[in-house]
Amino acid sequence: QGQLVESGGGSVQAGGSLRLSCAASRDPASSVTMAWFRQVPGKEREGVAGINVGGSWTYYADSVKGRYTISRDRVKNIVYLQITALKPEDTGMYYCAAASVPTTGFREALFEYWGQGTQVTVSS
Repeated sequence: QGQLVESGGGSVQAGGSLRLSCAASRDPASSVTMAWFRQVPGKEREGVAGINVGGSWTYYADSVKGRYTISRDRVKNIVYLQITALKPEDTGMYYCAAASVPTTGFREALFEYWGQGTQVTVSS
């Protein structure tokens, strides 16, 4: 069975940068759409960025446009999420997800595979 494994989270100060990685194995590696979601304690999980299989188009939640960049290395089967100018409100658990259908949205039911998450904590 395929899996997604996130890494790259940590504790950083506001204004810093992080690059999260999501390594995909087996089935998720060929997924049509890959996306990153974020969950803050006490709030629903929200989608923040998505990318298609070839990396030719990306989409973002309005709240993160300009600071988040998603990219995909198809050779290594890794999806990255670069976050710059980190803010305390970026704090949360970040999950990678994979869907076998093309989408430009974050409807969770479309994403069959999910990673365990990597924690990002931003201090002011």
